[in-house]
Amino acid sequence: MVDSLTIHRDSGRMELNAPPIAGIQMLQEVVVYGIMGFVQLHAGEYMIVITGYEHVGTLRGCDILRATTFQILPLPHNLSRLSEVQIEDEQTYVHLLQDHLRQNTFYYSYTYDLTRSIQQQAESGYNSEPMWKMADSRFYWNRYFSDKMISVTESGEQDLSPFILPVIQGFVDITSTVINNHPVTFGLISRRSRERAGTRYFSRGLDDSGHASNFVETEQLAFCEREPSGQGHPYQLSFVQTRGSVPGVWGQVTNTRYTPQLWVEGDLGDRHVLDTSRTHFNEQLRIYGPQILVNLVNKKGYEYPVGQLYARIVDALAEPRLRYIHFDFHHECRKMRWNRVQLLIDELEPELTKQGYCCIDPNSVPSKRQSSVVRTNCMDCLDRTNVVQSALARWVLNRQLRDIGVLSSTEVIENDAQFMSIFNNTWADNADVLSLAYSGTGALKTDYTRTGKRTYAGALNDLSNSLIRYVKNNYMDGARQDGIDLFLGMYTVESSPFTSPFAKKKHWKVHAIPTGFFASISLFLTILFSPEKLAIESSTVYILLLSFCFAIAITCWRYIQQHGTEFVDWPKLKPILFPTESAVKENGRQLRVTPPERSNTAMLDEVEQGYELPTLKKTT
Repeated sequence: MVDSLTIHRDSGRMELNAPPIAGIQMLQEVVVYGIMGFVQLHAGEYMIVITGYEHVGTLRGCDILRATTFQILPLPHNLSRLSEVQIEDEQTYVHLLQDHLRQNTFYYSYTYDLTRSIQQQAESGYNSEPMWKMADSRFYWNRYFSDKMISVTESGEQDLSPFILPVIQGFVDITSTVINNHPVTFGLISRRSRERAGTRYFSRGLDDSGHASNFVETEQLAFCEREPSGQGHPYQLSFVQTRGSVPGVWGQVTNTRYTPQLWVEGDLGDRHVLDTSRTHFNEQLRIYGPQILVNLVNKKGYEYPVGQLYARIVDALAEPRLRYIHFDFHHECRKMRWNRVQLLIDELEPELTKQGYCCIDPNSVPSKRQSSVVRTNCMDCLDRTNVVQSALARWVLNRQLRDIGVLSSTEVIENDAQFMSIFNNTWADNADVLSLAYSGTGALKTDYTRTGKRTYAGALNDLSNSLIRYVKNNYMDGARQDGIDLFLGMYTVESSPFTSPFAKKKHWKVHAIPTGFFASISLFLTILFSPEKLAIESSTVYILLLSFCFAIAITCWRYIQQHGTEFVDWPKLKPILFPTESAVKENGRQLRVTPPERSNTAMLDEVEQGYELPTLKKTT
């Protein structure tokens, strides 16, 4: 029997296997491949459904799918009971949800739990519980939207489990290939955590609950047939790594400069500050076991206080299960010598050997387990992090394939050009997708990940991506952060009392000054290169107009630089609080800016500003 689910628009009530309703008029027919869930807005509930998908691959005989198109279906018939302001807000909320669905990648399976690694699945046992009950809530991206169906199911009123579909946000790639005549299914799954999700500059460090920004669990899979014929069951090999923001209290205040103002809460004598990091690591130790902490930030310049904070936190915690390694990636790999990542691998080799990996033998019995995890970070946990994670994954894969006899003791996977193309491109695609979700652009340094070489063309592409990141992170990320907060339930729409979060408008200067800047630049260039278009014949007038336009441009630019926070696109739904000393009001939200003093909270001056720049420029 095929179950059906009926949602009554007037009441929002869900009914399982409801009898047909006589005389009902069909308004529209939509093919639905899954229900993301329900969200409450001003007019009522909206149902978000998956209307298109593409097949990614197969794991354990289960189809893995990527959702490609969605529809947001309103349950209320109209918006007649809303005020004009509420109608405008309603449209804004829907657009935020649409943009979030369009700008990110979502994966699901009807029969395979994408939220958990194969080691977690094996250790919890294979039982008949519905998948949503077993799902790891950290990576269950639509968990908030599923609340309505879960509540009905848990109440015992109706069992809606067949319609509750856990969806992850991140990256999944599955490729079938052959290594030494052995059929192999190679896969990579990156699960982004929803617990402190956000955009690059609006989400850094830890929250009060110890959740890290941009936390991602990445699982590399290799399902290898033990016989070249491909008959029988394969070995199932898994290796898990994590990444996440430096686990302390720190952040960056966007101010329209290329590198935002950095603050670091370094008072570890404050019990709350250290306890936040302790809470984070307690959870990581509980889930993954001992932690090998690889810190890739610079040991000098702008990033130094963040790296110093991390080292001091580990020392203060005095937890023997934390092994801390600070590898200054930019320094060690300067002048495009990216092969020097091997220095880090050599240092970690004893730990990696001890750590092991998960192996489920052809009889479906776990024969090996991974006993710890490498947690890698740089400033963004994107570009440098992905290079190092892919190198670690390649080292472990060599060991796995030797252990099961696919490679001999003297062979290395790097000699298989066909497979290495798959491996490199999979990890580079993973970098791009995770970077798009957090920073708004593809990843930097992917030329090395794809080809094993650092090129000047790749460095120029990094420069382009860095400039695009600057524009998006300063002037466009507020709306992206709002979409994340609305989708994950960090912000809920209240119908009464009603205060529009979008009501406060920016001062006229915020619109006029950038317009004046670009207009003066355009006019300056026109006068400089095409004076005949303006019929300028007098050299005096020519020089005066050039000087005037140049002066206007410089004045506008200096004002923007001096009042940078006024021009930033701040999130409007959920306040951002920077735990520093003096507070000012920005766009109706609390924004705190630290005076430039070197005390427990470190604030860096402009001389030290520097970030994840392409290697065309010397990093200090």
